[in-house]
Amino acid sequence: MNLSKYGIKNNELFNVALTHTSYANENGGESYERLEYLGDAVLQLILSEYFYKNTDYDEGDMSKIRASYVCEGALFAYSKDIDIIKDIKLGHGLENQINETIVADVFESIVAAIYLTNGYDKVKNFVLNLVIPYIKKDIVFLSDYKSYFQELVQTDRNTVNYNVVKETGPSHDRTYEVEVMINDIVYGKGRGKSKKEAEQNAAHDAIKKKAGE
Repeated sequence: MNLSKYGIKNNELFNVALTHTSYANENGGESYERLEYLGDAVLQLILSEYFYKNTDYDEGDMSKIRASYVCEGALFAYSKDIDIIKDIKLGHGLENQINETIVADVFESIVAAIYLTNGYDKVKNFVLNLVIPYIKKDIVFLSDYKSYFQELVQTDRNTVNYNVVKETGPSHDRTYEVEVMINDIVYGKGRGKSKKEAEQNAAHDAIKKKAGE
């Protein structure tokens, strides 16, 4: 990982930011979990400040738009922009099971490492350089695909069903496959490390298919 083009100095803390719990358990050392906690707060502050200073939205609208740009899908996009996904350290057997949740957690950890190592101004510039282009292009990331799909199909919530059709992996590392159905018709499928994540991914799949109709 090379963040020098952002004027950011790299140190050992960045290696921790890239280390998943599974890798830390197998090889010793610290995982990114504590950094993730801090990075989430720093990210929220930077974007809260940005929308407060650059919009005239009320509190509710600022909260909604901020949520869009700090959701998993958004953090995954930023991570691809800075090419950090290949550097994430996973335990044996998980190398090919990286998902948006892990990548989003790592991005928050990187934000925390930049904040602790380089200070608030550097991390603020780093975050805004990544996020503002998406804002200017009016690209909105959705944090709740299930709610959006519900609005899209304009049907009663009780008629939309999310069914787990497959579970794989050991009990401590399950992968779920879910189908979203309306009136026994499958609209989308999704996988995830939790039922909630799989349901959101199924709704996302359904939204993409509706958009392509």
